[in-house]
Amino acid sequence: MVQTHALKYRKGFTLVELLIVIIIIAVLAAIAIPKFSNSSVRSKESALKSNLKLVRNAVDLFRNDTGVYPKVLGDLAATAAPANGLNASGANTAITATDWRGPYIEKLPTDSVTGAALNYDTTSPNVGRVRAAATGNGSDGTDYQTW
Repeated sequence: MVQTHALKYRKGFTLVELLIVIIIIAVLAAIAIPKFSNSSVRSKESALKSNLKLVRNAVDLFRNDTGVYPKVLGDLAATAAPANGLNASGANTAITATDWRGPYIEKLPTDSVTGAALNYDTTSPNVGRVRAAATGNGSDGTDYQTW
């Protein structure tokens, strides 16, 4: 009879045991939530870096083929040779249609952080430079404009 009496009262968890489990779960959540809270921002920044690299490579291919920079970024996705490009000083320069081997990119991506168009420099000394539209620092602390 003593054994059945002890089992009768030992079927559930005590309040202290439940509180300990809840505290452990709360501590784990407090550690894990900050790790994942900025994952959306980091993924957008990763996409931005990838898009910048893609467009910069397309600009380089355009310049290698034609000898000039695209006049606007949209020229990279053009299906026919544009009439003019920009030389290193930013002046309009005619493009020989037979030198053009585009389109150099299927679709011009945007800045995934802001959703805006990428910045494209057309004045000397930065002709042909592609930059993020986002301003400020990324999650790693570096300025978006240096990416």
